[in-house]
Amino acid sequence: MKLKKNSLKLILFSLIGIILNFASATQAEQVYIKVGEAKTKRSLLAFPPFLYQGSPTMASANLNVGAEIHRVISNDLDVSGYFEFIQQKAFLEDTKKTSIKPFPTDPSGFKFESWNEQSLKADFLIRASYAVTNNEIELEVYLYHVPKKGLVFGKKYKGPVAAARKIAHTFSNDVLKNLTDNEGPFNSRLVFSSDKGGGKFREIYIMDWDGVNSEKLTNHNSIAISPNWSKDAKKIAYTAYVQRKVTKLRNADLFLFDLETSKRTNISNRQGINSGASFSPDGKSIFLTISQGVSPDIFKISLDGTLQGKITNGPNSAMNVEPAVSPDGKKIAFSSDRHGRPMIYIMDIDGSNVKRITTAGVFNSSPTWSPDGKKIAFAGQTEGNFDIFVMNADGSEMIRLTSAKKKNGKAADNEDPSFSPDGRFVIYTSNRSGKNQIYFSNISGTEERSVTQDNYNYYKPKWSSNID
Repeated sequence: MKLKKNSLKLILFSLIGIILNFASATQAEQVYIKVGEAKTKRSLLAFPPFLYQGSPTMASANLNVGAEIHRVISNDLDVSGYFEFIQQKAFLEDTKKTSIKPFPTDPSGFKFESWNEQSLKADFLIRASYAVTNNEIELEVYLYHVPKKGLVFGKKYKGPVAAARKIAHTFSNDVLKNLTDNEGPFNSRLVFSSDKGGGKFREIYIMDWDGVNSEKLTNHNSIAISPNWSKDAKKIAYTAYVQRKVTKLRNADLFLFDLETSKRTNISNRQGINSGASFSPDGKSIFLTISQGVSPDIFKISLDGTLQGKITNGPNSAMNVEPAVSPDGKKIAFSSDRHGRPMIYIMDIDGSNVKRITTAGVFNSSPTWSPDGKKIAFAGQTEGNFDIFVMNADGSEMIRLTSAKKKNGKAADNEDPSFSPDGRFVIYTSNRSGKNQIYFSNISGTEERSVTQDNYNYYKPKWSSNID
C-alpha cells in the first residue's frame, strides 16, 4: 500500500538561515525560558498576522495559506505551555503598515518601544511575511526578544504549499529550541489502533501529533493492536490476529511495516501471543511478549524474526509482558505478576538484575520511558479504574497525571501512556466521553488537552520521534 505523498516523508523543503544586518542579530546564544520559571509564569507573546508579499492578483487565493500556517504555529506554541498570547486588539502598532524588521534597520520597520509599553510588556514578538509563487511558499520569519530589543533567530522556510503545516511545525520546533534549548515535538506523529474504519475490526493508523492527516496503514479486516515506532520513525511493529490457512483459527502474529516502502512482513507467527513490541535503540532488534501456549515471557528477535534470546523465564509461570526498552538500550521496563498482582519492574537488557519499582495499587501496566530515560509513565488501577502515573525510573517521586470523570460521575479509565519526543508531554487514551479518545498532559499533570473528539475508539497510541 502506497502512502500519500504528503504523509510521513511529507514533502521535501529547504530551511535557509538568515543573517541580519543589525547589531542585535549577533547576540550570544542563551536560554531565554527556563522550565521551572515557565511553570509559574508564561511569557507574553505578540504574534501578528503574516504580511502577504506575493502577487496582488493572487492574494485572495493565497491568504488562506498564510492563515493556516499562523493557526498551526499558534496552536503549537499555546500547547507548549510557555506562552500567553497578547490579543491583537491590544497592539499599539498597525502591523499591516510596518515591516517585519525593526526601525531603523528598515525605515518602515516596527519600533520595539511599541511592544514594550506598559500596557503590553511583550516578552517576545514574532513577525513574518510570505509569498506563494508557482505553488511554492516562502516564509520569512523572525523571533524577537522585546525587553532587550534583540533578535532571537530568523529564517526563511521554503516548500510546496502542500507542506504548509510541516513548515509551521518546523518553525514552532525552532522557537522552542532557541528559547529553551530543547526542540519541540511538533514534527512528530502518532500511531494507534482504532475502529474508525467501521464494524468490529481494528486497524493501525498514523496521524500528526495534533490529530490531523490521519492515514490507515493496515487492512487485515481483523483486530490489529499494540503498534510501536522504531526510533527513526521509519518502521512500525504491531500485532494482528490473522487466520491460519489450515486450522482457520486466528493467531496473534507480529508484523513489521516499513513506512518508506509500504512493505508489510510477518516476523513472528509462533503459536500463541506475539505482541507488545519494543525496538532496541539501534533498530536492529525487537523485544516482545511470546506465549507459545504457556505463560507469556519476553523474548528478543531480529527484524527478520530470528529468535535472539529469551529474556525472562517466569519465575513459577509468572506473566512477563509489555517490554519497554530504555532510550540508552541498557534496561527494560515491563509488567509482571511474579509477586501476585501485576506491577512494574525493570531489568538489565539481558534479563538480569530484576527490580520491582511499583508496589501500590491493584494492577500496574504499560510502562514507557521518557526520552532521557529519567522517568517512567504507566497505567495504574487503584480503586476500580486506571489512571496515568509518572515516576522517576527508580520508582520514586510518583505523581498522578489523570483523575477524569465520566458524564455519570464515575471515574474514567486512562490508559496506554507514551511520552512525546521532547519529554514534555504524555499521551494516553481515556473513556471519559463514552468513547476511547486520545488525550495528552504535561508531565506535571497541570494541563490536559484532547487530540481526538469523535465517535470512534482509539487504543495504545505511541508517539514518534520528530520526523524530518
